[in-house]
Amino acid sequence: MKTRTAVRTLKKPDSIGPFLAIRTEREYDGAVERLNALVDEVGDHRKDPRYRLIETLSVLIEAYDREHQRLPEASGIEVLRFLMEQHGLTQGDLPEVGSQGVVSEVIRGCRRLNVRQIQALAARFGVDPGVFIDASRRVSRHRSERVIQ
Repeated sequence: MKTRTAVRTLKKPDSIGPFLAIRTEREYDGAVERLNALVDEVGDHRKDPRYRLIETLSVLIEAYDREHQRLPEASGIEVLRFLMEQHGLTQGDLPEVGSQGVVSEVIRGCRRLNVRQIQALAARFGVDPGVFIDASRRVSRHRSERVIQ
């Protein structure tokens, strides 16, 4: 950027405002619109000079989301059920966990997920393994004797 262009831009901070901080819901919505437009135009061409704007907007949007958009509390079992529903999966479609019977016991809260299962589910769905930890800790009292501690 040439010095003259930089000085002109700094004299009109509204033109770069969306790239400095997101403070309100309105600014957030504008940043998301800009990001979507940039992604449509640039795609994943990392050599395009606008790609850095995509990265910058992504960081700003993510920071705003972390601060303002809290996810509802959900148990690991609820997360697993949700992911299965979103992906159109049945209990038999999760060999990472085990047989259909094992998956059924996990979903009913009768069996804990082990570390291998949690890692495999996280990799399959592209989520943090921590979302399933709750599911591995909650086990029904009446069936807990079947769970190896």
